[in-house]
Amino acid sequence: MSPILGVLTALLLCSPGSGVPLSAHTPPIPLDYTWKNVTCTACKALFTALDISLQLESNMDLVASVAVRVCQTLHLAEPSVCEQAVQLFKEDMITAWVLSVLRPSEVCGLLLGTECGHWDLGSDWNITLPAVPKPPVQPPVPPPPGSPVSRVLFLTDVHWDHGYYPGGPITCKEPLCCRDHASGGGHGSAGYWGEYSKCDIPLHTIESLLRHVASSGPYDRVYWTGDIPAHNVWEQTRAEQLNALKTITGLIKKYLGPVPVYPAVGNHESAPVNSFPPPSVHGNLSSSWLYQAMAKEWKEWLTPGALETLSTFGFYTVKIGPGLRLVSLNMNYCASENFWLLINFTDPAGQLQWLVGILQEAEDNHEKVHIIGHIPPGLCLKSWSWNYYRIVNRYEGSIAGQFFGHTHLDEFEIFYDEETLSRPLSVAFIAPSVTTFIDLNPGFRVYQIDGQYPNSSHVVLDHETYILNLTEANKKKEEPQWTLLYSALSTYGMKSAYPADWEDLLSRFLQDERLFQTFWFLHHKGHVGEVCEQMCKRTVICILRTGRAGDPQLCKDLGLDGKPTWKRKSLC
Repeated sequence: MSPILGVLTALLLCSPGSGVPLSAHTPPIPLDYTWKNVTCTACKALFTALDISLQLESNMDLVASVAVRVCQTLHLAEPSVCEQAVQLFKEDMITAWVLSVLRPSEVCGLLLGTECGHWDLGSDWNITLPAVPKPPVQPPVPPPPGSPVSRVLFLTDVHWDHGYYPGGPITCKEPLCCRDHASGGGHGSAGYWGEYSKCDIPLHTIESLLRHVASSGPYDRVYWTGDIPAHNVWEQTRAEQLNALKTITGLIKKYLGPVPVYPAVGNHESAPVNSFPPPSVHGNLSSSWLYQAMAKEWKEWLTPGALETLSTFGFYTVKIGPGLRLVSLNMNYCASENFWLLINFTDPAGQLQWLVGILQEAEDNHEKVHIIGHIPPGLCLKSWSWNYYRIVNRYEGSIAGQFFGHTHLDEFEIFYDEETLSRPLSVAFIAPSVTTFIDLNPGFRVYQIDGQYPNSSHVVLDHETYILNLTEANKKKEEPQWTLLYSALSTYGMKSAYPADWEDLLSRFLQDERLFQTFWFLHHKGHVGEVCEQMCKRTVICILRTGRAGDPQLCKDLGLDGKPTWKRKSLC
């Protein structure tokens, strides 16, 4: 039995997309570490036996014990982290495996190559678009001088660490430091308001941010795109996640009062992290415990119809003003780290098909739509991402704005017409995080939106990013100063914030090194320790151009050959 269980242990710890974040800096074990001496016949025999053996609950515990030993032997994390992480993930991951569409030939095709079997998990699939012809595209027209402007506060990736300890070790053996019970071997002293390290932030820093925005309003509304709990993912419980949800929601209500808030679900809200089963999974392993709690906490902000789909699927739509509708997507249904997608990776929960229906209705009713979500579309599973790109192309006349978070950095993704890939038609704005994780200043954003005059476009006119400079703030415990880091139009010399302007900015990045390095500094919220030289620069520009995953077409002129050498930090 041990070799068979060792197979699943390897998958638990290092399979592509498994999302077990034992360490933010530990690379996955190469697949050939486990499989280099396994034949195709042996592989299929192992996984056939594995399918049978995992029907017994006792074998689930045996798998877990083997996984702990492997984790500790390979030094993937501290022994205590190995133990806690495996115990936390075992039931969800093994159940997802047992219920998955994977059969021995498919798994062995993935691990050993197509000569051993056919691997098609994540293969191409298509949503259905209505037969209604796409209306003519009208070029954007700037609003008349003096027209109303809506101010939208944008919060994302709060990552409150209830264990943050001022004076705690800045470096440590665990994946998250600056904590009151970090293991030995750490050094440094965490600042009172936060720290430049692999640390999240304390509650008093979050309250300071909310006090600041409460006094610097007014805001027409708030978009809040998830990731409330900290990165101590190896030890989290459902009760702790719900406490974080309730606590931060309560503080937002306390400080922002009657301002309407429209939240989205992040990947860290669940326990274990990234665990978001499709609606076909019922009972204790489903996500109903989380979605229903969100509906309860957010009921005063949303309509009954929105609360119904939120409590069932984790996404919703609501009309938020004259001629303006908001769609909040559950981007966990597109995440490669969500191991539950082994069960159903083809439009889980029917979310994209639902989105098409909402957008068609908005088009019929001459409404504009804002889309919010946690994970940016370009970081999603390929087929999901390409289908979403297709939807944005079809409904470019209705989609006035896209707003995401997750990367903790300040960036964007441009969408082009699918026919020529030359006409920019939409931009997904990706705002920086509230948390400092990793090596960042805390921050938030304010969008200026075309306001409520008749026939408003509801597009982004400009945005401002604010930070707390930790170097200055940590010199004292008195209330710190949150300051404007930059505004997009003035800093980048842009005439407007339409898609064509962002495309033009990328062209200027290629020609103007000083301008690009300004972006690189702002990309990291005013605190950057690494230099982005030519290959890094080209890869960053490629990412900014590419609103759909795995598409090298827009990067051909950058000399990358479809193989970027620099990637975003892993934050799963």
